[in-house]
Amino acid sequence: MKTDLNENEDLSTQIAEAIRDAIIEGSLIVDQRLPSEAELCEKFDVGRSTVREALKRLAAQNLIRTQRGAAGGAFVNRMSFEEAYDQQITTSTLLLSMNRVDFETACEARYALERSCAPLSAQRRTPDQLATMRAEIHRQSQPGLTDEAFCASDVAFHRALVDGAGNPVLSYQLAGAVEAMQPLMNMITYTQRDRDRIVGLHTRLADAVETHSGEQAEAILSELADYTAELGRRRLESKPTSTKAH
Repeated sequence: MKTDLNENEDLSTQIAEAIRDAIIEGSLIVDQRLPSEAELCEKFDVGRSTVREALKRLAAQNLIRTQRGAAGGAFVNRMSFEEAYDQQITTSTLLLSMNRVDFETACEARYALERSCAPLSAQRRTPDQLATMRAEIHRQSQPGLTDEAFCASDVAFHRALVDGAGNPVLSYQLAGAVEAMQPLMNMITYTQRDRDRIVGLHTRLADAVETHSGEQAEAILSELADYTAELGRRRLESKPTSTKAH
C-alpha cells in the first residue's frame, strides 16, 4: 500500500485512495480486516481524525464496513452490483443536472445504451421480468394515473427490459441511463406525450421480447427513441427557454 503523502493535497483523500487502490489491486481482499486506526496513523504519519475521515470516505463508497466489539474494526466489504446501483444513479443524476446536458444528447445516449440490451433481453429474460413488463403496461393503461405514477411505471418497465439481458455489468452501467436519464426526460416530455402511443410501443416491445425477437425489439426501441426526441423538440418549440435536461 502506498504510504507517501503529498502535504499540499488533502491527506484523508490520499489515504482513502491508497486503501481503495490496495483493494482494487487485491492487496486487501474481501472480508480482510484493515489495520487499526492507530496502525494507520503510524503508517501514514497522520492524526486519528485524518484516518477517520479517510475511513468515512471508504464507507460512503461501500468499500469497507465497520464492526464493533473485541473482534471489530474496519473490513473490506463485498460489494454487489445491486448495492452499487444507487451510487451510479446518484452520480448520473448529478452529472446530468450540474452539466446541464441537453435533451437530445441525453436521449441519444439513453436509447443507444438500452438498444444494446434488447437482443440479449429477448433471449434471456425470465418469466418474472416479462411479467413485470406486462404489469407495468397494464398500470400505464389505467385511467386517472398521475404523471408521477406513469413516469415511475415507465422507469420500472425499462428497468425490467434491461435486467432481462441477464448481464449484471450491463444492468449496473444502465442504472444511470434508465433511472437517472429517463425521469429527467419524462419531466420534459410528459406534457407532450400521447400515453396510448407509448403504451402501444411498450406492448409491441414486450411482445418482441416474449417471442425472442431481438431485432424487432431493437427496432421498436428505435421508434421509441425517435418519438421521445420528437417530444423533446415540441417542448423546445413551446418553451424556447427550456433547452436543457435539468
